[in-house]
Amino acid sequence: MLDTMKKHVVILGAGFAGLELATQLSSTLRDHVDVTLIDSSDSFVFGFSKLDVLFGRTTTENVRLFYRDIDKAGVVFRKEEIISIEPESRRVRTDANSYDADILVVALGAAYDYRATPGFMEGGFEYYSLAGAERLRDALGSFDSGRVLIAVLGEPYKCPPAPFEGALLLHDYFSERGIRGSVEINVAGYMAAPVPIATQVSQAIHRALIERGVGFLPKTTVTSLDVERRLAATKDDSIPYDLFIGIPVHKVPDVVKTSGLTGDGNWIPIETANLRTPFPDIYAVGDVAGAPMAKAGVFAEAAARVVAGDIAANLRGTAPPPPFDGAGNCYIEFGGGLVAKVEANFLGGPKPTGRLVGPSRQLAADKAEFASTRRQLWFGR
Repeated sequence: MLDTMKKHVVILGAGFAGLELATQLSSTLRDHVDVTLIDSSDSFVFGFSKLDVLFGRTTTENVRLFYRDIDKAGVVFRKEEIISIEPESRRVRTDANSYDADILVVALGAAYDYRATPGFMEGGFEYYSLAGAERLRDALGSFDSGRVLIAVLGEPYKCPPAPFEGALLLHDYFSERGIRGSVEINVAGYMAAPVPIATQVSQAIHRALIERGVGFLPKTTVTSLDVERRLAATKDDSIPYDLFIGIPVHKVPDVVKTSGLTGDGNWIPIETANLRTPFPDIYAVGDVAGAPMAKAGVFAEAAARVVAGDIAANLRGTAPPPPFDGAGNCYIEFGGGLVAKVEANFLGGPKPTGRLVGPSRQLAADKAEFASTRRQLWFGR
């Protein structure tokens, strides 16, 4: 039963943004808000855990953090499929209930449009989903030689270093199996450099690729696959492959698109300072938002803290929090147990900046600590 004296905050999506926002509201505004957190899944998985599953470091069950373990004052989790969102009334309908929100936060992330690239569903692999990582893991076990092509199929996409991270780890994987000399690895994408906003980061990643004999094909977008002939078509040419790994085209979830929240665009427009949408008392946080910055969990988490502060300021009549600066650190595995950290800031200056720290084994420990602190904060374990 909701307390009618409190504001009802409905959060759609329990990823980095949804979990952090629910935790912040429970900690700082439990006397002012009741929170309903809705997600169609029963568990959360760190994006980088999919690499652990892909390369056999752990099992799927070991990386899942179950929402049933959430125990936050004033927060109720509902495992339900969202059927519709009505921005004007802030009403949300699911396959089980209907919710009227005083404050609505859309944090549903980016969905994958596998069919946007013809042939990809039939002849390609990916590791951006847990199921995809499992399927690719099984395929790698029987791959002994040939050409591996990792292709970024559209922009924007989550975690910009991830395709190169995958290539570096595949180098290690095939080397450990003693077949690296029989495998060619290339990464293709629309971008002119691995991380276009940061020359130093791009140079370091490119240097690591060259040292391992991994090719980079810039300004090369795969538009379709000829599965029978194993050719990846581009605008002007085609690339032969034996194993195709794609970073799928990203889009907003269908329920967001049909709601009208995106307007005429592909993502939900927001005020970058506070993540507010054009609709009163509706925020969009994380990958679903049309902010001029990379899509990654660490930025979604930081944005959620700004939203929590903005909600608190509105309810208490106090000054708003500092504007969202789009700053955060992303980890990237270089193989051999080494991890680097990309320090990026998208909104805090006249142009986006980024620099690479590491790689080192200490940063591998830092990455493990990053996951550990959030498991404890969000799930109490």
